[in-house]
Parts: sequence; structure tokens; C-alpha cells
Amino acid sequence: MKKLWFLLMTIPMLGQPSDTTFVRLSDYSDQFIYDMRYATRDNFLKSAVYPCGECMLRYATVKALIAANEEFLAKGFRIRIFDCYRPLDVQKKMWALVSNPLYVADPAKGSIHNRGGAVDITLVDADGNTLEMGTDFDHFGPESGVTYKGISRRAQKNRKLLSKVMARHGFEVLPSEWWHYNYKNARNLPVSNQGWPCP
Repeated sequence: MKKLWFLLMTIPMLGQPSDTTFVRLSDYSDQFIYDMRYATRDNFLKSAVYPCGECMLRYATVKALIAANEEFLAKGFRIRIFDCYRPLDVQKKMWALVSNPLYVADPAKGSIHNRGGAVDITLVDADGNTLEMGTDFDHFGPESGVTYKGISRRAQKNRKLLSKVMARHGFEVLPSEWWHYNYKNARNLPVSNQGWPCP
């Protein structure tokens, strides 16, 4: 069954896939910047928990994310991606380290990441410079809250830009994490624990 899932993900689709099909974002757009932190040690786990840095998502999420990025591109920015679909086993490792539902979803319920409907993102400018957001990705503290006021006005403005554009394309920000966006209705999708093929 696992091999079949890999096969379905890697074979080019004949026509348009269904909205719930897992697809690779890079197969549908080359306009994103990738910084897949969980394929490196540069994350709060201090460990690479993905075998390689792929961004897999449900097709409905991919379409909406591309539309949002096109709006950002028109404004002189683009999306930089930290994380996409996350297998449930990785969620369990994260929960073991940070058992706080404000920052890590309980694997007993499953994260929207585990359903292929969430992305962790920020923005870069036309020169590739990351916009100021007040904290780095994966900063677990009140400073990461979307409405936190103890950051610069520029960072507050950038967070607001990110959330407003994403909302127009069906994404809702997690209040405790300015970088985390859930696509509408994705919480109704099943949790998955499948991995993905690496080069």
C-alpha cells in the first residue's frame, strides 16, 4: 500500500487531480522559495526528521497557495516555505518535546499539517531578503502570537500583510504562530502517516 501511495504521488496526473490528492507543490509552480527546516537541524527539534525537503500538500491547498503567491508576486514579494505536509510520526516526536497544544498539535487528534492542509511560511522581497516578522520560525513564546504588540511596527505590518492576503485565498492563521496557515475545511481530511520519495 505504501509503495502504491508513493507511485501515485510521483506519476504525472492525467488531467486534473482530485482536490484531496497529495501532490508535490514544485510540480505546479516554480515561484516559491523553499527552506524546509525539518529536513535540517535548524529547527526546535535540533534534528532532521524528514529524509529530504519536499513540500507535499493536498491539491486543493496547492491551488490556493499558488493563487496567494501570485498576489504576493504582484506586490513584489513571494512566499518562503518552512513546512508543508507532515507525517503523523513526526508529529509524535514534536509532541514528545513540546507537549503544549498552543504550539504543537496533540498527535492523538492530529495536526492540519498531518492532513496536508497546512503550511508554515513567511515572505521574502524581490531580492530574496526575508521580511521582518518579529521572531524566527518555530519560536515558541508569546512573541509569536499574531496580535503580539511588543515587536516593531514593520514586523506588525508584515504579519498583517501576510495574514490578509492568505485569508483572501482561504487560509486561516494560527493565533499563536504567525507563520502557520490552515486551509479551509482541511481539518475534515484524514490524518496521514505516509512519507515521500527522495532523489
